[in-house]
Amino acid sequence: MAADREIAAEDSIRVVCRFRPLNDSEEKAGSKFIVKFPSGPDDNCISIGGKVYLFDKVFKPNATQEKVYNEAAKSIVSDVLAGYNGTIFAYGQTSSGKTHTMEGVIGDPGKQGIIPRIVNDIFNHIYAMEENLEFHIKVSYFEIYMDKIRDLLDVSKVNLSVHEDKNRVPFVKGATERFVSSPEEVFEVIEEGKSNRHIAVTNMNEHSSRSHSVFLINVKQENLENQKKLSGKLYLVDLAGSEKVSKTGAEGTVLDEAKNINKSLSALGNVISALADGNKSHIPYRDSKLTRILQESLGGNARTTIVICCSPASFNESETKSTLDFGKRAKTVKNVVCVNEELTAEEWKRRYEREKEKVARLKGKVEKLEAELNRWRSGETVRIEEQVNLQEIEAVTPVTSFIEEKPPAAPVPVAVSSAVEDAAMQGKLEALYQQLDDKDEEINQHSQLTSTYIRRDYEALQGDMNRIQQENEAAKEEVKEVLQALEELAVNYDQKSQEVDSKSRECDQLSEELQTKQSALASATSELQQLRDLSAHQRKRIAELLTNLLRDLAEIGAAVGGSELDFKLNVDTVGKLEEEFTVARLHISKMKSEVKNIVQRCHSLESANIDANQKIEEYERSLGECRLLISQHEARCASLAESMREAENKKRQLEEAADALREECARLQELTLARQQLQDDYEKLKREEADKSAKLKELMLVSRSPRRNLDKAEKEVVNQQMVLKDESDHFRDYIISPKREKLGFGYGMGLDIEKASAKEEKSLSAIPKSPSPRHSCNIHPLQLHLLISVTMILLTHRYPQIVVLV
Repeated sequence: MAADREIAAEDSIRVVCRFRPLNDSEEKAGSKFIVKFPSGPDDNCISIGGKVYLFDKVFKPNATQEKVYNEAAKSIVSDVLAGYNGTIFAYGQTSSGKTHTMEGVIGDPGKQGIIPRIVNDIFNHIYAMEENLEFHIKVSYFEIYMDKIRDLLDVSKVNLSVHEDKNRVPFVKGATERFVSSPEEVFEVIEEGKSNRHIAVTNMNEHSSRSHSVFLINVKQENLENQKKLSGKLYLVDLAGSEKVSKTGAEGTVLDEAKNINKSLSALGNVISALADGNKSHIPYRDSKLTRILQESLGGNARTTIVICCSPASFNESETKSTLDFGKRAKTVKNVVCVNEELTAEEWKRRYEREKEKVARLKGKVEKLEAELNRWRSGETVRIEEQVNLQEIEAVTPVTSFIEEKPPAAPVPVAVSSAVEDAAMQGKLEALYQQLDDKDEEINQHSQLTSTYIRRDYEALQGDMNRIQQENEAAKEEVKEVLQALEELAVNYDQKSQEVDSKSRECDQLSEELQTKQSALASATSELQQLRDLSAHQRKRIAELLTNLLRDLAEIGAAVGGSELDFKLNVDTVGKLEEEFTVARLHISKMKSEVKNIVQRCHSLESANIDANQKIEEYERSLGECRLLISQHEARCASLAESMREAENKKRQLEEAADALREECARLQELTLARQQLQDDYEKLKREEADKSAKLKELMLVSRSPRRNLDKAEKEVVNQQMVLKDESDHFRDYIISPKREKLGFGYGMGLDIEKASAKEEKSLSAIPKSPSPRHSCNIHPLQLHLLISVTMILLTHRYPQIVVLV
């Protein structure tokens, strides 16, 4: 849906100046209050160092936040709700009170700044408006940090780009937009953005803003009765302050931030200077993203108010003067503001009917002018009261000056006597001189008209060239952004590739470790089985030994309880039995210790087996996660490769478009050279015309010489008339021929030239001829005019570029 714009009106940028009081550090350093406020009814001027500065409003150090808002920013609320764009931004050195002026303390009625007060006023105005109006309010909050646009409502968006919509209005693409319905929701958004904004501590400010913040309020309204739609944007900008490193003591990252801040503020100053100087052929908006975003606010479609914040201390005198000079230049910049209205079908129809009526009236005027022109061409004299009043249509169509043609002079009788002949010749010469003057005036008028056409075509070509150059610059900027995006994609692709390689190596290491653990587990399992078998074997052997031992003991008992003869065993047998008992007991104790060790080892192997099984499960889970991560990275790499291919295609298309634009620029340069050559030929023709006029006057003077000179001049005139007739016939045939289309002459132009030729012949025939060659005069001015016309046509045939420029 295209937004229809009403007739635009110029509106100067409002500049208000605010001075803060001296702070504690300045008072301790002994700085003086160097600013003077001249006494008078109007508090709109200040004096510093003997120089007076004039602004729309000047606020003294004791001015309250409410006063600053009421006199500097309150009026812009109604403008935004009426369909206009608005901008308020604070400018000044660091620690001059910009953030205090724009934000203040939200929630404190006395200390809150412009942003919270303007938010409350917008909703209060909406609550007081008609109920048939429906409003949609969106807010965005972003900052320009290190010349990169960073979304304060979504910290993951760290490098947003600036694009243009269909109306060539810049906007930040991809910025988060929040719909709000109350001031409280807006304040929540502001607090969320402030928590993500970059600040730092310097020698001059404990809470120094390290970025330019932009809070955008987009208000759209629709009348439910007539479906009329209005929209307005309000930019509330808190700029970072300009810094002197020697005063702030910036180092490291803070120093880099100061460099970028000063660079963007310098670009803003260059834009203001270019607009103030009236040099609108090229405004360097693209030198910084800050000026690119504020393009509509500086010389575009917006009501802009700049609050310049200054320090009154002598320690900051140079910075204060620089800020005041910036405000003085900005005050001379004019914006072209208009209502952002979206028309309905009925409104388009009404406007179409109104324009149709206007065209009908203009057609009637044109018909009357053509009738009047035909009367002038036929030799009639149109009275003043019958002439068309061109002032009525001057504002709609350019006024064309019509040339009044003089009727042919009356015939002059020729007598026989020399005195009568001299008198007749004198009268004829006077008539010819009069006609020559008329033709000179007509030639001058034609020259002025031709110059006007050439100038208009030159301006149009210059405008087209400037537009093409701007488009070329825009295309270069887009190519630069695409290349930067490609570089970032390549870096990200390399990083992801390295991550995939590292993950693959980790996965291989885990697989190897898993295999090692599995082999260790298998060996431990086999060893455990062997130990179990050995334990069973040892148990079986112990049981057998115990059985044999018990059997031996039983036999011994039986032997002891048998007869007394058994007690008389010899000493060797008893000693042998004791030794066997001792060996058996040792063997049993040894077997018990071995069994105990085997049992402990079995328990330790079982616990190690449990731990190994748990580690195997953990390794299997890690292996699954690694495989999933690898598949995700492979998909990501595929998407990045596709994005790189698309970016390459877009880059190739942009390069082709840039080549086409360069060819167009070359063609326009050729046309400019052709126009210059045509201008030189025209000047040369004009000089030749002047020479011919001088020669004609000389011939006229020669006509007063004796009769023999008149006879000679008569012969020359007859010869020239014959040559002129031949040239006229040749020219008429040339105009009628099909070649005239190749030279860019339309059918209507050919008819006009034929009529002009016929008219010239009629004028020639109306001039009385002398009865004898002795009474003839030199070249007639009408013949000279026709000769000039033929020369122009031949010149056009020689230089076809005249078709484009004339």
